[in-house]
Amino acid sequence: MYDTFTEIPLSERIQRLHDASPLLIGVFDEHDMLRYANPAFRRALGLRPDAFMTWQDLMRLNHKQKVGTRIDSPDFEAWLASARSRRGKLPYRGFEVDRTDGRWHFMTESLAPDGWMLCVAVDITDVRADERSLRADRDGAWKAARTDALTGVSNRMHILQLLDEQIAQLRSGGQPCGIALIDLDHFKSVNDRYGHYGGDLVLRDFAHVAASTLRRVDGFGRLGGEEFLAVLPGVDRAELAAVVNRLHEAVRRSTPLPDYPGFHYSFSAGAGMLEGGEDALTNIRRVDHALYEAKGSGRDRCVMLT
Repeated sequence: MYDTFTEIPLSERIQRLHDASPLLIGVFDEHDMLRYANPAFRRALGLRPDAFMTWQDLMRLNHKQKVGTRIDSPDFEAWLASARSRRGKLPYRGFEVDRTDGRWHFMTESLAPDGWMLCVAVDITDVRADERSLRADRDGAWKAARTDALTGVSNRMHILQLLDEQIAQLRSGGQPCGIALIDLDHFKSVNDRYGHYGGDLVLRDFAHVAASTLRRVDGFGRLGGEEFLAVLPGVDRAELAAVVNRLHEAVRRSTPLPDYPGFHYSFSAGAGMLEGGEDALTNIRRVDHALYEAKGSGRDRCVMLT
């Protein structure tokens, strides 16, 4: 398609408009890899013209260089897990972002059915400071209500909400969805031997490993104690098993206790496909039976529902 008056291809015209726009415009693919960023986006986040990376690595780069998003949390990885637990879960969302240079942006995320995401931010620094403060407090309360304070991933309420949403989509003819109920093996003995601080490090490490292994569209949250739930939309049974297997391999390589480099841990899981005719707790009870079987047959494994 061409511009009627100048015969410039419409795609080129749109590209020129994006390049000249003061709006921050970025496009991420289904793996959360940055595929396009206009000059304003790159300047704000300290990216070279030829730099492309995942959103998580972009946040790590920003944190290291102290540019882009302002991150006040003393635990960066927990902040990252918390932010990722909300990213890409809704077709559209808008939120405010405080930058390290004192600027303030309103960011929107528009999610396509195939997982690609359009991110657009506008500078709202000139909005009255007291109004911004009120909205920041509101956004902080909203995040806290959905985030597990220790690990930074979704809390019980939020992950069950995501599960309910997938059940609703399944009932209306949406895509299939897999779920996995996960329990860290012999966690009581970890607390007994290394103290609750050591246990906390293991929980946070597992949340970090899981967040790094799962996709952006996947839901992942802590139900309580050492029990977690993963919600994986758009997978079949074989793909679900492969994801849990990759998570097993990643956890086996992890060394979460700096003072005990030889320490390793494992988890057991029960997994299966979501049933649209059942509610959230009934679906969880089904995979809980598979989890019980995994524990009884030696742990450090996943039992798939047939």
